[in-house]
Amino acid sequence: MGAILPLIIQLVSGAAGGNALAKILKNFDMGPLMNSAAGAVGGLGGGALAGMLGLGAAATTGDAAGGMDVGAIITQVVGGGAGGGILVVLVGFIKNMMGNKGE
Repeated sequence: MGAILPLIIQLVSGAAGGNALAKILKNFDMGPLMNSAAGAVGGLGGGALAGMLGLGAAATTGDAAGGMDVGAIITQVVGGGAGGGILVVLVGFIKNMMGNKGE
């Protein structure tokens, strides 16, 4: 379960971050289902990027007892939320551009 918990945190925080940013930036809002799906995928990317930068290393390796510390959890939440928000905006932007092609 040690490797699954960071993924769950990233998915959930990505979906939350995507929905939150879509509500703030209404032009990019695609509805709750699409915001959640794109946000969850972005959350995985944001969490992976945080890990590659060395910010979430404790979240993936764990300590001797196999748990995660508070700093690692916060890193996964922030990385996942930011990645989710960014991907929702990107997908919303592309969707808006494709929808306005003929205008």
